[in-house]
Formats: sequence, C-alpha cells, structure tokens
Amino acid sequence: MAQTSDLLSNPFRARLAQAGTPLGTWLMSGTSSTAEAMGRAGFDWLLVDQEHVPMDEKDTLHVLQAIAGTRAAPVVRLAANEMVLFKRALDMGAQTVMVPFVDSAEAARRAVSFAKYPPQGQRGFAAVFRASGYGTAKDYGKRANDSVFTIIQLETPTAVAALEDIAAVEGVDALFLGPGDLSANMGHIGNILHPEVQAVIADVAARCRKLGIPCGIVGPTPEVVSSFVSMGYAFVAVASDMGMMMRQATAFIDAIRPSLAQGFESNVY
Repeated sequence: MAQTSDLLSNPFRARLAQAGTPLGTWLMSGTSSTAEAMGRAGFDWLLVDQEHVPMDEKDTLHVLQAIAGTRAAPVVRLAANEMVLFKRALDMGAQTVMVPFVDSAEAARRAVSFAKYPPQGQRGFAAVFRASGYGTAKDYGKRANDSVFTIIQLETPTAVAALEDIAAVEGVDALFLGPGDLSANMGHIGNILHPEVQAVIADVAARCRKLGIPCGIVGPTPEVVSSFVSMGYAFVAVASDMGMMMRQATAFIDAIRPSLAQGFESNVY
C-alpha cells in the first residue's frame, strides 16, 4: 500500500530542487504505452497535454497510471483555465498542473484558486479518489494544497509584459514560456528562432532568474533546448513523443528509399 507521505509529496517539485536542469518531453500520442516508454527512457518529467491532444479524462487517468510506474514526474497541461478541469485533473492524481494562455495576474489568481481547497481557494472536495489513495491518505484534505504545484504558461506578448505581476501571485509555483504561441502572436508563426522571438525568450529567462521563480520552456531539437538551458531556464522539454517518432521514421525512410528505387539487380538474364 502506498504511504501517505508518498501520495502527498510532489515529485516535480522535488526534482526541481535537485542539482541540474530537469528534462522532459511532450506526450502527444495520448497513449499509456508511449507514456510509460518515455518514462522508462529516462526523462525527468512528462507533459500530459489535454490542450492539443484528443484525450478524454479516462485516457488521462490511464496515462498517469502508466507514468506512475516510472521515475518521471507527470505534469498535466489543462485545456483551459477552468475550475472543473482543475478539479477533475487533481482528483485523478495530477499534482502538477500547467495552465495555458494566462495573460494577467487576475487570471493567475483564478488558476491558483481552482487548484487549492478552501480557505486558500475553491477546489471542490471529495474523499475517495485516486489523488487521496482512494481514501487511504487520511490527512489528504489538510495537506493537499501544499502538494499541488501550479505552473502558469505565458504565451503572448501581453503575458510576457505582465510577467512580474503574474509571478507575484501567491500560489504560482513556476512559469512556463510557450515559444510556439509566442512566436505566432509576435507575427513569426512557426519560427521560434527569429531574432525578435529569441530576444524575448532570453529576456524572460533573465527576468525570472532575477525574481527567483523557476521558468520552463520547450524546444524542438537538442541544440535549441541546450541554448535555452544556457539562457538560464530552470526546466526544459525537448520535442514530443510524436515529433521524435516522426523525425526518426522520416530519417529511416529517407535512408532506405534510394535502395528501394534501385531495386534488386538480378544476375539472371
């Protein structure tokens, strides 16, 4: 039986407190087997994406159960900053949540309130569900607020401008810069390497270091992610399970295709 201390400790917070920069990846396939494989591969954390992946709540539950058997810490990105989405994700055991498209301190305060039980917030209470070990963690309700880790995602110039105000909201544990949407909202869609986008990315890292708040980011390749680490990002993610699979599949196809076009040269005349 899982111990109460295990249920109420936050593995993502614990990894962030250790030396080095935690490395993760996005789970875009939405399958429990791929999630388990990525956890076994050695990633420190895995992003379970409810925003862009067609996953229902039972799919999310199965993915979380699969990750639980690995050393990776799950982070669930909600589809939106809505109370019921927090409640459902947290009850099924998502201790670390990422909230997309937060542009203001007011929106950040709403997110924190959705993630916390009263009196700090307005999360709805239930007794027997996965997060509480199905009722085996008797002090879950009293300690749950401290076990939840809330990551606020900045994805627009407006959000970047409000960075300090958002970071100052009590209960905001970390920030995460979304370079894809940021580049799109800056008029450089699909080009996170544009000099203007890169300047903002570097500026956000510097401002977060000055504030002492962890900030994460995702990049498409090891080289890009390494540049983000050098800027001072506290946690990073590279690509996605689907992206890595498609990249390697394309590489295999391109390597084999010439021999397929040439065909078998028969010595029989």
